Amino acid sequence: MTAAPADFLPVIRPMRPRDVGAVHEVEASAYDYPWTLTIFRDCLRMGYECWVQLATDRIVGHFILAMGPGEAHVLNLAVHPGWHNHGLGRALLERALERAERLGAESVFLEVRPSNAPAVHLYMSSGFRRVGRRRDYYPSEAGREDALVMRHDLREVAPAGRR
Repeated sequence: MTAAPADFLPVIRPMRPRDVGAVHEVEASAYDYPWTLTIFRDCLRMGYECWVQLATDRIVGHFILAMGPGEAHVLNLAVHPGWHNHGLGRALLERALERAERLGAESVFLEVRPSNAPAVHLYMSSGFRRVGRRRDYYPSEAGREDALVMRHDLREVAPAGRR
């Protein structure tokens, strides 16, 4: 994957079954403990909100959103490391929040590794607040790592243009 060109038009669209291989490649490049191809296929099959970020002609990011009564859960969000620092993660998160709101959610939840400082910063700057901690949630080299549980209240925090 090459570095992001200075002039590109990012597109976010629903994930298709034929995208799963490329999505998994992004996932494997972004995380030490990536989801499997089967998990992505199951998310599509179950009807979760599965979206991809394209830049030029390739998939460079994705998110998976599960809906429940009055709430949504960001299950996965990743951007290929070669495309970091171009606003793509923020664009994906904003689309996830828009989809959640459109589908009737009042709150959006997610888990994040405390050691993933860029992700924690993105979520905090986008209106998420820490509401809990899940002990030993993630695998890590040292065994297990906790997860911060974060919540975004769509009724209180809405960036300009979303409501």
